[in-house]
Amino acid sequence: MDGHILCNNSKRFAKNSFNLLNMKKSENVETYIDQFDGIVKERLEIIRSIIKENAPEAEEMISYGMPGYKVKKKPLVYFAGYKNHVGFYATPTGHEAFKEELSGYKQGKGSVQFPHDEEFPKDLIARIVRFRVEENMNK
Repeated sequence: MDGHILCNNSKRFAKNSFNLLNMKKSENVETYIDQFDGIVKERLEIIRSIIKENAPEAEEMISYGMPGYKVKKKPLVYFAGYKNHVGFYATPTGHEAFKEELSGYKQGKGSVQFPHDEEFPKDLIARIVRFRVEENMNK
């Protein structure tokens, strides 16, 4: 079982990959989060609450197989659970605006990985969400 995570529905996820073929298709964010256990589920719930608190007008959905949010019909942020980290996707502009603070994390274009063995940057996530809301409201 090394390199895999078991979720409540006993489906396997390949290490650090988002394998939609093995994942129960979620109809909403709550069922997506409920597939996970332990720290992964806890951190997904924290991100969801941060988004709802800082973007109460955001439309919540499943997009690209993961929780996503829109403001003014424009993408705001997405997130996903993995064995060793939570993926957070705030579009390239959201990451560019916080590049210095995100520099200690593994990143891709418009994505960042928050490892489970490090402190969870709740305040940083909240500031990124607020930045993205402001950005979408001004477009």
